[in-house]
Amino acid sequence: METNTYMPVAPVGGNFGGDGSYWWIILLFLFAGWGGGGFGGNNGFMGADVQRGFDQSAMMNGINGLQNTVSSGFSQSEIAANSRQMADMNQSFAVQTSILQGFNGLQAQLSQCCCDNRLATVQTQNIVQSEGAATRLAIENQTQAILDKLCALEIDNLKGQIVNLQGQLNAANLSASQTAQTAQIIAALKPAA
Repeated sequence: METNTYMPVAPVGGNFGGDGSYWWIILLFLFAGWGGGGFGGNNGFMGADVQRGFDQSAMMNGINGLQNTVSSGFSQSEIAANSRQMADMNQSFAVQTSILQGFNGLQAQLSQCCCDNRLATVQTQNIVQSEGAATRLAIENQTQAILDKLCALEIDNLKGQIVNLQGQLNAANLSASQTAQTAQIIAALKPAA
């Protein structure tokens, strides 16, 4: 990956050297400074330049300090924004976790409700089956009791008929016996001819 670096300000005086070499400007300043007594001569040319260099250095330090302060401010703003964003994300995560826990609780309640309903259904089926079996048994017992009663009534009716018929038979036998005895008595009482 190729990285391009750019100088934030353009060099003073443009591109005089064509190839970017500015050594002749430095040379010109050196010769100009020697005229009139050399470095720090009586005309104070070099002293003013040195003072201006210090002033420019102080200004650059101030600008750098301001730039650092602004960068630090933006950095603090970014940290605060990131902190707010993290807090929002944590709050969102907490809300999502709470919702998921609520859903899990609801799912557990629904599962328990389903199990309770199944158990109640099985218990109801058992009760219905037990009651059905008891009802069938009671009906069978009542039917048998009715049949036994009808049978007893029939037997009693037959016994009554037997007693009645036996009475009639006895009466018929008695009548026949009396008729025979009467005939014998009559025959014995008739004179012999």
